Amino acid sequence: MITADDFGLSHEVNEAIVRAHKDGILTAASLMVSGAGAQEALAIARKMPSLRVGLHLVLIEGRPTLRPQQIPDLVGPDGHLRKDMVRVAFDLARQPDMRRQLKREIAAQFAAFARTGLPLDHVNAHKHFHMHPIVAAQVINIGHQFGMRALRVPREPGHVMAPGCTLLAAQARRAGLVVPDAVLGLRYTGRMTRERVLTALEKAPPGLVEVYTHPAISDRFDGCAKGYRYRDELAALTDVDVVRTLRATHRSIGGYADAQRLPLSAANIRLA
Repeated sequence: MITADDFGLSHEVNEAIVRAHKDGILTAASLMVSGAGAQEALAIARKMPSLRVGLHLVLIEGRPTLRPQQIPDLVGPDGHLRKDMVRVAFDLARQPDMRRQLKREIAAQFAAFARTGLPLDHVNAHKHFHMHPIVAAQVINIGHQFGMRALRVPREPGHVMAPGCTLLAAQARRAGLVVPDAVLGLRYTGRMTRERVLTALEKAPPGLVEVYTHPAISDRFDGCAKGYRYRDELAALTDVDVVRTLRATHRSIGGYADAQRLPLSAANIRLA
């Protein structure tokens, strides 16, 4: 699977996802249901049923789905979700009311995705915040109610996060969820250049593998991450040699649901 995060963050991201799917190797994207470009992303997804779409839960550093007054401990003075991820992680462990607010926000985002009518291909979280055991437990419990069947476990061989993924993988598998055997691109988040994408494709281990990216048509836009090489990632996803290399691997592509052979829409997964 070749995926893109932050679908719905902005027009710049949405347009890049269109190009990378139509003219390159991108097969799936993760939707921010309350992003500034979410409605545009939804229109795009409905016109491109071959693009598999999952839910990109935003629980820090972004727009909440609920009103700030409903989740006061999760938001900052500006009404946006807090950016102090480490402090939020500790606060969740100590504050029962904050955990209840988190539960409401997660449920609201799942419900917002359900209202789109799109098949739910997979679920992950912004900044991989679902690695937090409390967050993971809530995502899995609530996700089950909304038909979640696949969850990203962000483990890349040799990456510092790999050992910490053991608990998340165990939680997900106990719940009957499909998880990837590997997620490639973590060590180069925001910097998946042509050479790095080629390396990921050529050296991908056996099994269910996700190569995740962050393409955009500009490196500067509202909501962009400092230092991310968005345009280089788009160029990599549409590069002729990258397309050729993926074809040569003869690996099945698509989304998590295709790997699971689960019924979605009657769309044909294609590789440009």
